[in-house]
Amino acid sequence: MADVEAVIAPWLEARLGVFAAAETPADLEDALPMIRVERIGGSDDRFSLHPRIAVDVFAATADGARTLSEQIREALVFLNGPVGVAVVRSVRCDVGPTRQPWGNEAIHRRGATYTVSLRSA
Repeated sequence: MADVEAVIAPWLEARLGVFAAAETPADLEDALPMIRVERIGGSDDRFSLHPRIAVDVFAATADGARTLSEQIREALVFLNGPVGVAVVRSVRCDVGPTRQPWGNEAIHRRGATYTVSLRSA
């Protein structure tokens, strides 16, 4: 089965031109803006995955984080079809982009959760 992080992060990076990965780098402040895609739950069945993912945006400004998180939401909710090694059937926004705490005041974070239905290509 396809790994949702390995499918969605590269797609977002190619689509938006912003570094995306499953983990934040140690030099996050130097890598801004950045998108983190992380599976946080969901279900699987015989033929499909229905993972829930957290998509966090890290940016140098609050406005930058807000704008990028909205661009991600708009892109993901319309995502359908072949993406890398998977076929995305649908994406549902479960919790829209909201401000999230982060330990470094120089980094602004916004996060949202989505459920992605997909299968291997």
